[in-house]
Amino acid sequence: MQNKGYPADWLYQLKQKNNIVSIIGRYVHLEKKGGKFWACCPFHNEKTPSFTVNEDDGFFYCFGCKESGDVISFVMKYESCDFSEAVKILAKNANMEIPEFTGEKEIIDKKNKKDRVLSLLDKLYKHYQSNLYLEEAKDAQQYIKKRNFSRHELDDFKIGYSLNWNDAIDFLSKEGFSFEEMLEAGVAQIKNNHYYDVMAQRLIFPIFNSFNECIGFSARILVPTEYAKYKNTAETIVFQKGKVVFGINLVKALKQKHGLNSIIIVEGQIDVIAMHRAGFKNTVACMGTALTKENAHELKKLTNHICLCFDGDEAGIKATKRSIDILKEEGFDILIVALPTGKDPDEIIKENGSLYMQNLIDSALPPIDYLINVELKNYNLEKANERGKFISIILNYISKLNMDSEQEPYLDKLKQITNVPIDILRRDLEKIKNGQAVTDTEKKPENVLNSRENGNIKAIKFILGSLIYNKDYVNRKIDYIKLLPRFKDVIELAKKQIKISSYFDYFDVDNMPILKDSINLDFSQYQNANIYFDQCLWLIISTYLMDKQKELTNLFKTCENIEERQKIMLEINKINKQLKGKNLEDFYVRD
Repeated sequence: MQNKGYPADWLYQLKQKNNIVSIIGRYVHLEKKGGKFWACCPFHNEKTPSFTVNEDDGFFYCFGCKESGDVISFVMKYESCDFSEAVKILAKNANMEIPEFTGEKEIIDKKNKKDRVLSLLDKLYKHYQSNLYLEEAKDAQQYIKKRNFSRHELDDFKIGYSLNWNDAIDFLSKEGFSFEEMLEAGVAQIKNNHYYDVMAQRLIFPIFNSFNECIGFSARILVPTEYAKYKNTAETIVFQKGKVVFGINLVKALKQKHGLNSIIIVEGQIDVIAMHRAGFKNTVACMGTALTKENAHELKKLTNHICLCFDGDEAGIKATKRSIDILKEEGFDILIVALPTGKDPDEIIKENGSLYMQNLIDSALPPIDYLINVELKNYNLEKANERGKFISIILNYISKLNMDSEQEPYLDKLKQITNVPIDILRRDLEKIKNGQAVTDTEKKPENVLNSRENGNIKAIKFILGSLIYNKDYVNRKIDYIKLLPRFKDVIELAKKQIKISSYFDYFDVDNMPILKDSINLDFSQYQNANIYFDQCLWLIISTYLMDKQKELTNLFKTCENIEERQKIMLEINKINKQLKGKNLEDFYVRD
């Protein structure tokens, strides 16, 4: 159970004095329909309102991007601040005095360590910035001039310079930071009992999260050396490379100020700066070429539309292919810019100007059109065997489209390219689709198990949701902690019938998808919720019994002791009777 570091009673009072409708209404226009308030979601682009606020239970939920939380969560997400800062904002609004932060020692220590690391990085990036204008920074100044960085760009991206191996270490020591804290922040290393700046003599690009906090650095070497051209901060308590989106703080600010239709993703920091300079201020980059699920989830909060603009080389094409699948899973509308072979956005803008880049963006292709063009370069369609491979690859891409109406135009396009009759292409497409779906005879135990687990998860969500909302059809005889021990803390809170918004105080709901979905269940879609609850309950119990039965059967097969075999058989027969009679008694609450 999560401890937020403030007394539960005080957090409850804080939320009572900060009515969620009043607070959210300051940021977005709310309209009351039925028992809820509705708005266009402030966390993703949409034209039809899918963002709801439940005033009685004190939480919000978006049916589009799935963001949810209480009034504190909303302020955190909208104002780009952490929990403590959101609490301060709301406490000031309610004229409440903030109690001392308390809680488990481990959590307090982690919070204090994180705060110290963020404070260290904040001071250090500003120090690097000031270095850039010193006489000793001639290498950096020459590079900036060569790249045509303006003073405005230097300020926007907080670009700086590390003078030497010792300057940053000496500066941080004078600021009161220990060597251990420098190591924890990823800015220092030790060699021969000597601490040194890991970014020494490099141009510094501070990396900010969506809360506008500096969490690490990426640095470029400026003189010929055997070291890598770019170097990133090592993993720390605040910096995980796979979760970082360079420039997201600027794009988020752009959305809050002017709105945001889409985000352009490029490969590196220099490309981001070049794109911003050319007027494409909705541009970001991931750390390295690879886009991750975490990156996609972060971007989803800002827009539904992504334009991939990776370099026009083999690595860029591979990265584009990988990114398409990740972005599709997150539900993005995707367009892809096909850059000239071997060129990156910075080079294109320098050589051809921003208008040329705009034309490339305006000509961006949907994923399959892009992939068809890419594969056409890899195969000679005059050769029958290569034409067959090309068709197979493209049909695999087409098979991933959900609707026949989406697939049909591409089948026609494939027919035009290959001169293969469309009926044959349709038959081959069906074979591929059937091959992807596992038939009854081909089902493996793990496939069945996954299917069953998915059904169980759905049942668990409904049971937990019914407990959380204290539905009258809940079977009170059942020991739900025995039935669902993994959710013991949730069930114990449900027994206390606490306000729904309080679950966000006790748990990190955003990172607990089952609990999140349980809280946001739409019970109106269940016409016979009492019957469905009983079905869910029996599904979980019968699964438990069948697993136990299977375990006993395997034990029976290997057991050689006659008396033990008889005991096992009695247990198996007992379970058979329970399954046949749908007996729930083993899960009744014991006095």
